[in-house]
Amino acid sequence: MHTDPHIVGSYDPSRRWLGLITLTFSLLAITTDMTILNVAIPAMSADLQPSASQQLWIIDAYSLVMAGLLISMSSIADRWGRKRMLMTGYVLIALASVLVLLAHSPGFVIALRVLLGVGAAMVMPSTLSLLRVTFTDTRERATALAVWAAVAGIGAAVGPLLGGFLLETFHWQSAFLVSVPMMVIAFVSAIVTVPESRVPEPGPWDPFAAALTLVGMSTIIWAIKTFSEQASLIYLPAWIAFAVGAGALTWFVRRCLHSDSPLLDVTMFRHRIFSAGVLAALVASFSMSAGLLLLAQWLQLVNGASAFESGLQLMPLALAAAVTSLLAPVASERIGMRTTIFLALFVTGAGMFYLGVRGGGLDLTSVFIALGLIGAGIGALALASSMIMGGVPRSKAGNAAAMEDTSYEFGAVLGIAILGSLASFLYRRELGTPAEALVLGAEATEAARDSLGGAVAVAEAARLPDLAARAGEAFTSGLGLAGLIGGLILVVFAFVVFFLTPKGTMLADLEH
Repeated sequence: MHTDPHIVGSYDPSRRWLGLITLTFSLLAITTDMTILNVAIPAMSADLQPSASQQLWIIDAYSLVMAGLLISMSSIADRWGRKRMLMTGYVLIALASVLVLLAHSPGFVIALRVLLGVGAAMVMPSTLSLLRVTFTDTRERATALAVWAAVAGIGAAVGPLLGGFLLETFHWQSAFLVSVPMMVIAFVSAIVTVPESRVPEPGPWDPFAAALTLVGMSTIIWAIKTFSEQASLIYLPAWIAFAVGAGALTWFVRRCLHSDSPLLDVTMFRHRIFSAGVLAALVASFSMSAGLLLLAQWLQLVNGASAFESGLQLMPLALAAAVTSLLAPVASERIGMRTTIFLALFVTGAGMFYLGVRGGGLDLTSVFIALGLIGAGIGALALASSMIMGGVPRSKAGNAAAMEDTSYEFGAVLGIAILGSLASFLYRRELGTPAEALVLGAEATEAARDSLGGAVAVAEAARLPDLAARAGEAFTSGLGLAGLIGGLILVVFAFVVFFLTPKGTMLADLEH
């Protein structure tokens, strides 16, 4: 048994690997839950018939709430207990998932998505904080964080696969219910394998700063999503929300800098290793979210795969990520973290760039190659977790975990907003006004121009296979150009992270 100021009571260090299994299993449930809804939306919409606005809120409520609460929940966990926060999150997620059986209106589903977002905000930073305090050896911690990152990538790819299987067999509510047994297993396992952990002397909690983060993060993310949905930067409500969010976050940072007990220690960003890790995590999420979104649409709507088949076809990303996330710590000991993280970003960029090089000639083999490259790069970026969690003292584990999770969430929003909007714009420009416009009418024509899914639906209803084919070609062209620009962005940030990371940084140099 071993005593530690960051652990409440005594614990057996040999249990840390069992604890890792528990924590990564719960992460798998959450990351699966994040992506499974994308597959369930069509069936849910057919059943509940939400308005366009309600459908967007069903999708966005989860991420808006989770992003707004990550910093606050990690700060509360530092004081209340990270294990206690983790297990409360398990209960909330399971409860919200069961309540979907009572969902008979879009508003009820939106409320459940809010509850799921609160639960995820409780669980996500707690898993990382607990890994940081239980794995004190630098190399062991790098391995644990690599496993954590690999599971996150697998969950993102498994979500559409599992969702496709469930929806081909059961009701759309099954996409929510799948979380219940996973949360029950994680809860029971955590009782035995995960120690309680708190910051020894955390100081008072700042509720006003917590409110500022909630307002700041949620309004900025809503603004970015809204710009993307409107396909225009000329939208006053989004600019007002962005200004409110920026003002709230500026106020939050100033308040933290002048507080003796800040909700978030923003001085962590003075550590170059920590800052480089946060930036690398954000860019990794940027590329993975955009890549999965665009390629899932291409596989189903252009290549004709079912939801389940497209989930299977996306697996090269998860498999490549799982392999390289475990190899990255070994590589970093040979060539250094600076070079390894640079190569990871460069390979990810190469995968995006390859989509652009293939352009209109994109086929399934090319998609597999691109997914493999993107996955390999993202997997190696598991080192970003080691840089974030090891780049600051153990007493800042909660703050570091919150920033890592926030960077992943913010990166996903930016990836979908920037590359997704770009692909949509290029699709509309390439398709132009369909020659069948006079036959279709104004409403159907606009639906076809608005999105590939709309064009396919209109083409099937009107029995116009040529329209579906041209829409597929236009989307493929837009996907290619978005890939070129996304690849360029990643290569630029590869150099930024390279120069930001101190020369000669090795795993052994990170904080114990």
